[in-house]
Amino acid sequence: DNMPVDSGLAFVIVQHLSPDFKSLMNELLARHTKMPIYPVEDGIAVKPNCVYLIPPRNNMIIADGQLRLTEQVPGGGLNLPIDIFFQSLAEDRGEDAIAVVLSGTGSDGSQGLQKVHQSGGLVIGQSVATAGFDGMPKSAKATGMVDVVTNPGRMPQKILDYIKQPNDFPRGVEEDDDKH
Repeated sequence: DNMPVDSGLAFVIVQHLSPDFKSLMNELLARHTKMPIYPVEDGIAVKPNCVYLIPPRNNMIIADGQLRLTEQVPGGGLNLPIDIFFQSLAEDRGEDAIAVVLSGTGSDGSQGLQKVHQSGGLVIGQSVATAGFDGMPKSAKATGMVDVVTNPGRMPQKILDYIKQPNDFPRGVEEDDDKH
């Protein structure tokens, strides 16, 4: 709701998806943005002002500005699609990478966000008080490498402030955990 449709950024949504149920993310996001939303197909080029959704049963990386898919191995143990994507994002985009960790269970994203941080990119985490499931935000914060902790409504402005002046952007900011 709070991100302009012409920010010049691309948004890649990596979520934990059940292989047995149809995701409604496309329909949910379409109610809140006018940006085009694309289910990712292997090799799709990332364009600004678009939203890309990971399909079920896949892991995804970004390489040379393209989203690449690999099938998840059923019964292959713990799968961490967010870590996989963040690590590739750090390698592909370096200091231009922006990783956002939102509500979720477990610790997925915590390893990958460290790579984004180390590459000079920005890491934003959802405040625990505003998360429906606080495992991922808590785990992200525990790394000590989250640059901004805030509620989702404030994240777009933080991102826009960062892309305007990345060298002067205040890091290590934890805003109050209100739900506004």
